[in-house]
Amino acid sequence: MAENIKLGLKENWKQFTLLVIVNAFVGGMIGMERSIFPQFAELEFGVASKTAILSFITAFGITKALANYYTGRLANKFGRRNLLLFGWLIAIPIPFMLIYAPSWSFVIFANVLLGISQGLTWSSTVVMKIDLVGEKDRGFAMGLNEFAGYFAVGIVAFLTGYIADTYGITPYPFYIGIFISIVGFILTSLWVKDTRVFVHKESATDKTAPLDNVFLETTFKNKTLSSVTQAGLVNNLNDGMIWGLLPIVLLSLNYNNENIGIITAIYPTVWGIGQLFTGKMSDHYSKKVMLFWGMLLQGLAILLIPFSSDFYVLASISAILGLGTALVYPTFLSAIAQATSPRQRAESIGTFRLWRDLGYAFGAVISGITADLFGVEYAIFLIGGLTIISSLIIKFRMPEQIKNNKECIEVNEVKQALQANKKIQIIDVRSKEEYEQGHIPNALNISLQDLKDSISIFDKKNQFVTACGKGGGRSAEGAKLLKEYGLNAIWLCGGTNKWLNIN
Repeated sequence: MAENIKLGLKENWKQFTLLVIVNAFVGGMIGMERSIFPQFAELEFGVASKTAILSFITAFGITKALANYYTGRLANKFGRRNLLLFGWLIAIPIPFMLIYAPSWSFVIFANVLLGISQGLTWSSTVVMKIDLVGEKDRGFAMGLNEFAGYFAVGIVAFLTGYIADTYGITPYPFYIGIFISIVGFILTSLWVKDTRVFVHKESATDKTAPLDNVFLETTFKNKTLSSVTQAGLVNNLNDGMIWGLLPIVLLSLNYNNENIGIITAIYPTVWGIGQLFTGKMSDHYSKKVMLFWGMLLQGLAILLIPFSSDFYVLASISAILGLGTALVYPTFLSAIAQATSPRQRAESIGTFRLWRDLGYAFGAVISGITADLFGVEYAIFLIGGLTIISSLIIKFRMPEQIKNNKECIEVNEVKQALQANKKIQIIDVRSKEEYEQGHIPNALNISLQDLKDSISIFDKKNQFVTACGKGGGRSAEGAKLLKEYGLNAIWLCGGTNKWLNIN
């Protein structure tokens, strides 16, 4: 069976397309609440405190975060498809609970279930798509996945805002959620297939060194993984603030539900559509640069909100915020996938998504308390400032990656990186005699036999490129050894001969 399995987007386009459609339905469940929930809280239950209103986001964020983590840990054991189905089963009663909720606490409980459902469904579709496509089109695949989900968030947010303005805040907007959850479950149960077999296929050839402790490496220790994780947390921290406070700001400016629906929908719509392009970009351009500019744009857009009251200005700010988020979202996932082995990928993504979606809870609590104590404007300034700080952490902590999980790196790529003053150390792993017969300029000569004993002298901030004569023998072994000791290493395609144009 394994011999018939082929990795790639084109090779698995039918199943991939189905998963994209399924994830659009997953995103639609969030869109159901996106534009109307603060007003739903005030009109139906008399909840006025900003902290109390945002409690539904806190409940959602914590439970989604935990569900993400355990989905990642359990995906290999129980299967991605089974977890996806279970997530849809939990989703089906949620719209009915919101329609017939007797109290605000019941609404919060419904959002606990929504968080569990979203963690199971969204995490499963993400991991399944990564399984299918392999390394080459991973960023593009994540772009398509997140496009489908967040474009659906925007569309459904607009529809629920329009329906609420036309027919009232309840029950009609929640009928959309009933349709989405039932259709999503049917699509999954009838046609989605599990993808664990693709993991075994990729693992047979993948050279990525395993992580000693996936949770700790993803959270704190690994500079690439932890930098991405903190940015994910801050991204959803500001998203939680936008979700809860932006409709309140717009209500204070006397906007009706339809206009609130338009402005709040622009952000996830641009976010979703933008990922069609940024996902592919992350396969070819620096992930670090994309993450830095994405977080910076978000922070600047948020800081502009209190200074604006014009509809078109606010719509433009919403679009800029969406563009910034589009730059980071598929890049988060492709960067995590690149830095982990296939067998650890689901757990690492689960850990990342745990911290990322805890950002919803942190954002709601921080925003709500700050808004109640000092005013909504101060809450917005605080969150905007934290987002800019996150961009600086990316810039100064995250190492520049010049590889894309390829087996080796081309000579021209290394030369370009050196010209750009990247911190790269070339190590010639041949004998001293071979080295003296001709070598790459500034290459450090340490034979393969002596390489292990020299690990302590290396600066872990550097990118290491191992080279031998023709490449692929000793250089591949050398890169593997360096990876085992936690260094960022790859071997040189064609070796010294290709660099020096020796046939």
